[in-house]
Amino acid sequence: MSPVARKNLDLPVRTALPALAAALDEQGAAVLAAPPGTGKTTLVPLALAGLLDDGTPARRVLVAEPRRLAVRAAARRMAWLLGEKAGDRVGYTVRGDRVVGPRTVVEVVTTGVLLQRLQRDPELPGVDVVLLDECHERHLDADTALAFLLDVRAALRPELRLLVASATSDTSAWAELLGGAPVVTAEAVSYPVEVVWAPPPRPVRPPQGTRTDPVLLEHVAATVRRALGEHQGDLLCFLPGVGEITRVARLLDGTVPAELLQLHGQAPAAVQDAALTAGERRRVILSTSVAESSLTVPGVRIVVDAGLAREPRTDHARGLSALVTVRASLAAGRQRAGRAGREGPGVVYRCWPEAADALAARFPTPEIALADLTPFALQAACWGSPDAGDLALLDPPPTGAMTAARQTLTALGAVDATGRATERGRLLARTGLHPRLARALHDGAPLVGARRAAELVALLSEEPPRTLGDDLAGIWRSVRADGGELPAGYRARWRDETRRLRSQLDGVPGGGTADDASAAGLVVALAYPERVARARSPRPEPGARAGYLMVSGTAGETAPGSALGGAPWLAVAVADRPAGAPSARIQRAAVIDEQTARTAAAHLLTDREEVHWATPPGSRRGDLTARRVTALGALELDAAALPKPDPALVRTALLEGLAREGASELLRWTEAGRSLRLRLAFLHRELGAPWPAVDDAALLAAADQWLEPELSRARGRAGLERIDTAAALNRLLPWATGEAGRLEELAPERITVPSGSRIRVDYSGDHPVLAVKLQELFGWQAAPALAGGRAPLTVHLLSPAGRPAAVTGDLASFWHTGYRAVRADLRGRYPRHPWPEDPTTAEPTRRANPRK
Repeated sequence: MSPVARKNLDLPVRTALPALAAALDEQGAAVLAAPPGTGKTTLVPLALAGLLDDGTPARRVLVAEPRRLAVRAAARRMAWLLGEKAGDRVGYTVRGDRVVGPRTVVEVVTTGVLLQRLQRDPELPGVDVVLLDECHERHLDADTALAFLLDVRAALRPELRLLVASATSDTSAWAELLGGAPVVTAEAVSYPVEVVWAPPPRPVRPPQGTRTDPVLLEHVAATVRRALGEHQGDLLCFLPGVGEITRVARLLDGTVPAELLQLHGQAPAAVQDAALTAGERRRVILSTSVAESSLTVPGVRIVVDAGLAREPRTDHARGLSALVTVRASLAAGRQRAGRAGREGPGVVYRCWPEAADALAARFPTPEIALADLTPFALQAACWGSPDAGDLALLDPPPTGAMTAARQTLTALGAVDATGRATERGRLLARTGLHPRLARALHDGAPLVGARRAAELVALLSEEPPRTLGDDLAGIWRSVRADGGELPAGYRARWRDETRRLRSQLDGVPGGGTADDASAAGLVVALAYPERVARARSPRPEPGARAGYLMVSGTAGETAPGSALGGAPWLAVAVADRPAGAPSARIQRAAVIDEQTARTAAAHLLTDREEVHWATPPGSRRGDLTARRVTALGALELDAAALPKPDPALVRTALLEGLAREGASELLRWTEAGRSLRLRLAFLHRELGAPWPAVDDAALLAAADQWLEPELSRARGRAGLERIDTAAALNRLLPWATGEAGRLEELAPERITVPSGSRIRVDYSGDHPVLAVKLQELFGWQAAPALAGGRAPLTVHLLSPAGRPAAVTGDLASFWHTGYRAVRADLRGRYPRHPWPEDPTTAEPTRRANPRK
């Protein structure tokens, strides 16, 4: 080993190596807490493998990183420290790229590759130590891999050493998960970092989806220029995504005295190497969060932080998944700032007001709480844990997300009714793709040809640049062509992935009968059948948005003026729905026809009898409609009248009509029916059980009791209107208890007054009312109380002309005090009617005195 290499091995983590080795020897598992720049990613694997010439026995070490960029960088750095090239004693494997040799003892892989190996052979033969790096970032693959490795140690290989490495100090949960494993801490040699608060000078709109306000990006560019003028050293600028990096790079191009480098997972290898290697010229490195902890960027003394990050969001109800821009956590902010103090005193410019930190989350949200869990659920099913309940996870998967994932896997045929992985499910899992894309690959290849299926799925697995537009067929043509404006390295990665996928389709014909445009639409529809969409209106006006309805029932719109907007059918690959927006934004799609939609979403095709209560627009009177409907999810394809609908469906629809319009409006209430309903309502109010409630909600709930058999015979509104409501309501009387026989006693329909008249009682108000002409009550000392004496009868005393003359609930008191005033007022106007001095002893009458 060269002197230069030996000097570079003198890293802070070296002092922790003895304690780390002892912990792994004694307990077989340990947690390493080591900040970025301490050597945990490069020095620790070499030490564990016995490559530092310090007497440590030789072991084979597998290092798992969350990102491909970090895998290649870590392997190359370790190989350089040994004076070698990657592929000798240190190698790496990422999806589609494997660089190892017969002497390789340290292999760096992505966590996704590790999961694939565990599924193929859980014992990991030949591997002595597994190091899971950057676990603090809480990527789902890393959480899953650790759960699987703990199972392996418990059941198959107790001698397998397991090391979890984190760049933060919150390690107690990891230690507990590993069965009380010791925590070994490596202290970084850090220098002071000055914090400069640099909020934008004018208001900035919050992020919407992946859109970041250009005002903020212009301010970030201005802050970069300011920082370069105020301090020395290379500058590292954190931005949420590739789009923002590209925009800020354009703003800075030609305006700063430094080399501009763009560091992200899609950057070409040469650019990545240049960003990770100190040069003679001053550098400005525009990076995503990949540079927070996974990579060491030398020479940096200045950090400019936009304060944003990208997180996954999944709308399980609509089947939409996307990355969204959010405020970065406080922990991420500390990691970013620390990059400026690795080699000497530094400075961080934070592009937000200091007060905003009070609203930021302390730590990043675990991916398991946010992501589409379909790939995780398939991994768990293939591992033999369909509900993931017995996996050792720091955070359990959300129930709703797991339910949605299992529904998707069931539709794909990847799991059986018990949630266990099928042979098809294991086939899909081996592709290393999202199960939806794996389905598109394997089901699409026989229809469009293996080559085209592989090319299209490779296109869907790594999103093409937004500058290529929203038509996936056109994007496919651009990527296949030699020309076209593509970022450096994108086409090479696409071709590598195409070759990898094509190799999994041995034996599938290379042709296919569909043309290219049809092939693109079919493959997209196979991947996302719930997003097959039909136009909601004819071709839009030029420059307007076109509206669509997806099979899932989600509304969507194309961008204004999109060439896709005139298509009657689309297969949507990428869409998001901003908070509060009525429709999803269709960002990538391919044109299809109805037959392709039927083929791709065949499992969602239904032929059903549809019987329901419908109210025509502008009308309040609904009626029953019965149709035979062929539908693709929420999209109605064909419909025809159904002459003899299922009686059970008819009955349900009639109840729907009663619920929607109310029994009071929909049924035809005769005088007898209305009267009985009011009397029952009175008794329920005064006495309660067993007298039933008869409001609309109660009558709907008791429809089985009082509307049968009429309800079963009815075939629509007319049938309901023919029901004898009085006879039907009689069925609700408390016959079983014998109380029904007391109805006339407790709430009489009519009351006989002293004149002999039978007067109807009005039960429509809060109290029962008897309205009767005053002369008919002469001699009546008191009106009867109803409901067993609980409810006094209110008497409305009428003039001979039938107009109210007085109201009383105490007739005896009225005769004594009120009658005299009424008599004085009315006897002059009605001289032919009797107005005795003493009404309590006078003869009641319905007639006037005869004329003399």
